[in-house]
Amino acid sequence: MHPAPSVIVFTTLSGLGFGLLTFLGLGLPAVTGWVAFVFYLVAYLFAVGGLVASTFHLGNPKNAPKAFTQWRTSWLSREAICAVAALVLMGLFALGAVFFGGGWQPLGYIGALMSLATVFTTSMIYAQLKTVPRWNHWLTSALFLSLALGGGALLAGQVWAAMVLLVLAGGMQLAAWAGGDKRFRQRGHTLETATMLPGGTVRQFEPPHTGSNYLLDEMVYVVGRKHARKLRIIAMLLMVVVPVLVLFFTVDASAALTHLAVLVAVLSHLVGVACARWLFFAEAEHVVGLYYGKR
Repeated sequence: MHPAPSVIVFTTLSGLGFGLLTFLGLGLPAVTGWVAFVFYLVAYLFAVGGLVASTFHLGNPKNAPKAFTQWRTSWLSREAICAVAALVLMGLFALGAVFFGGGWQPLGYIGALMSLATVFTTSMIYAQLKTVPRWNHWLTSALFLSLALGGGALLAGQVWAAMVLLVLAGGMQLAAWAGGDKRFRQRGHTLETATMLPGGTVRQFEPPHTGSNYLLDEMVYVVGRKHARKLRIIAMLLMVVVPVLVLFFTVDASAALTHLAVLVAVLSHLVGVACARWLFFAEAEHVVGLYYGKR
């Protein structure tokens, strides 16, 4: 599929933001006053910034409020509801931490749960799509959740938890790549099944149309295997390896050096996740590509 910048920004930033809100809701770190204000400001900038970016991919952004009405059938609608619930609950919890010295921990636990639910519903927007076999697997949700928790732990300054969770996320990413590369073929999608003409060999006589259209622009995109391999290496290094190594070798350093290490790790992780997200969309083979001879 064609990687839209708005969706890459959305999935990258919102995951980090809601990941940080999850840890703050659990009381990690247990901050109050102006320190809490800074933590919550960062979390909301990531979470809300990502959600706002997602609206730029809508055909008509004015229809965004309608996303809240289809919760019975749409994961997008469920995501919108979970996101608002998480932001409201964590906003109330933040008020308690900043102005009243905390003490509202039950609210934080519920807010943390809703923050994770938001990340899960985001992942299900993609994992539910049988027309994109690479995404249509439980690993998609596991990857989104592990990256959100790993990035959230980084932003929350939970060094050891961040290292463990980032290594776990790296394993999920490797598994998603390995399994995803074979899944389109394993599902048995061919031009015969796409046209519902089994029992013979179907070949394309001529293109469906002479010009471009929405399907070609959005659903049919082929990234070179050589380029994909290089981008995977870059993504894994920046997303997991560099942050973990930086944290590991500065874990017993002074507070100032530890803070600097966390900043470097966060920036590296952010760029790595953005690169991995680009691949997430660019490598997704939609079955409609069969009609155009692209699969």
